[in-house]
Amino acid sequence: MSFTLATWNINSVRLRQALVSRLLQDEAPDVLCLQECKSPVDKIPSEVFHQLGYTHMVARGQKGYNGVAILSRLPIRDVGDRDFAALGHARHVAAQLENGVTIHNVYVPAGGDVPDRTVNDKFGQKLDYLTEMRDWFRQDRPEKAILVGDLNIAPREDDVWNHKQLLKIVSHTPIEVEHLAQTQEAGRWVDITRQDLPEGLLYSWWSYRAKDWDAADKGRRLDHIWATPDIAAAGHSSRILRAARGWEQPSDHAPVFASFDL
Repeated sequence: MSFTLATWNINSVRLRQALVSRLLQDEAPDVLCLQECKSPVDKIPSEVFHQLGYTHMVARGQKGYNGVAILSRLPIRDVGDRDFAALGHARHVAAQLENGVTIHNVYVPAGGDVPDRTVNDKFGQKLDYLTEMRDWFRQDRPEKAILVGDLNIAPREDDVWNHKQLLKIVSHTPIEVEHLAQTQEAGRWVDITRQDLPEGLLYSWWSYRAKDWDAADKGRRLDHIWATPDIAAAGHSSRILRAARGWEQPSDHAPVFASFDL
């Protein structure tokens, strides 16, 4: 079984319904995982996606913020969610394909602006979220699984436009990178994007604050596709659809793709 999977922080699935439809029509991934849907599940425009062939959806939502959804042309079944750090947020959902592969769609908290949990509760929540993910993977080590999503951390020096300037900026601080590394190690997750594209600058997010995001190119790789070791070798054809960042009324994230032959 071969399939292509994409992950995209859409920053409001209702506001950007047309962009999701464009991606589904132009790129036709078999599975699309969305984060920051900002919608209750019953308000997600699933009928629009259904008409495009994406007849299956597993989602968790809430009004106005957070929210995760898995759209699929392939049959999937809902296999639950976890409320890491007991935040009460819709930040994780899992679905299983008919071949037994479990897909985890995760939206890690952004962490606010100050990388100090003593003065910024949001940063503490982010670290706690990752710690509970780590502990879960240690206790129940995943197999035949893929984890995707906006993990809100750019771990490598070449995952950001300037490593030294961003060392004290949330998303690239050493403590966040270490927490993400521990989470990855706990599940023995393989970074499929970097398995395919091991060298060079690589970004999936560009701030709205830049007047010309493309020219400035001050990006970060915040969006990830991981797989467990038993299926990691089947992953290939990784890419980031940078062009989507330039679509009309875009998300500040670009979709990340990978294919699997299983």
